[in-house]
Amino acid sequence: MSSTLPVTLVCCGLLGTTADDHGMLERAFAEAFATQGIVPGTAAYAHYMVGVHQAQGQAAVDVFRGLFPDGDGRAEAAALSFERSFRTAVDRTGISSVPGAEEAIRELSESGMRVCLISSLPRRLLGLALDTLGWWRLADLTLCPEDVPRGCPWPDLMLAAMLRLGVEDVRAAAFAGSTASEIQCAKRAGVGVVAGVLTGGHTADRLRTAGATHLVDAIAQLPGLLPGNTAAGPTGPAAGSPATEASAPAAPSPGPASAAPTAVPGPQVPLKRRNSGL
Repeated sequence: MSSTLPVTLVCCGLLGTTADDHGMLERAFAEAFATQGIVPGTAAYAHYMVGVHQAQGQAAVDVFRGLFPDGDGRAEAAALSFERSFRTAVDRTGISSVPGAEEAIRELSESGMRVCLISSLPRRLLGLALDTLGWWRLADLTLCPEDVPRGCPWPDLMLAAMLRLGVEDVRAAAFAGSTASEIQCAKRAGVGVVAGVLTGGHTADRLRTAGATHLVDAIAQLPGLLPGNTAAGPTGPAAGSPATEASAPAAPSPGPASAAPTAVPGPQVPLKRRNSGL
C-alpha cells in the first residue's frame, strides 16, 4: 500500500450505478426508434437495440449518430424524441437512488474526498434527474457530455473532473461505473482505482475487459475499497476482488486493503477538440 496514493477524488456514474431509472432509458431509445419507423418485433429493431446496449454510457446523440451515420438528420431527430420521452417518463415514474448510494457518497465526502457525478444524459435531463433525486448538493460537481469536447468512452469527463476539483496526480482519483464506456473513460484518464459496479447493464466480464481494476456488487461497497478512506470498514467479497491479472499476484489476502490496483500511467488519449453537437 505504500506505493498507492490516497484517493482525493471519486467520480461515479449516475444511471445504473448510483441511481435506478427503472428501465426508462431503454424505453426512451425504443420510442425514439419508433419515430424513425423502427418498431418492436422487427429485425431492424433488434439490431438497433443491440447497438444501444453495447453503447451504454455514451451520450444518446452519439449513439444515434453511430446507428444513423448518413448525416441526414435522423440522428438529431431521434435524439430530440429520446429527450422528450425520457422527460415524460421521469415526470410520470421518477428516478430513485440505488440502495446505499447516498450513504456511500456522504461517507466519501465526510472522509475528505471530493465527489463528482458523471452522466451520459444531456444537461437538461441531468438537471431533471438531480431535481427528482434531490441530489444537487450531494456531490461537489456534476458533469455531462455537454461540458467537454467528447463524452465516454474518451477520457475528457474524468480529466475535467480532476482539473475542476484540483487533483494533482491522476492516480489519486477513483472511478465507479456500470458500463464499459464509463470504465474506458476512467482507464484512459489514468485513474488509479477503476471499479466496475455490477448493478448496471454490462456484465463483469465486459467491465473487466474494458479495464476495471476491481468489481463491486453495488456502489455501497465502494468506500471500503478506496485507499485514504479512514472511515471504511470491511466490504463484501466482490468489493475487494481485483479485476485484472496484473493486480492479483500482489494480493496476499482477499481483503480490500491488499487488492491495490496496478498504477496506471497518465492520460493515454490525446485531447483533440471535437464538436459533440450537444
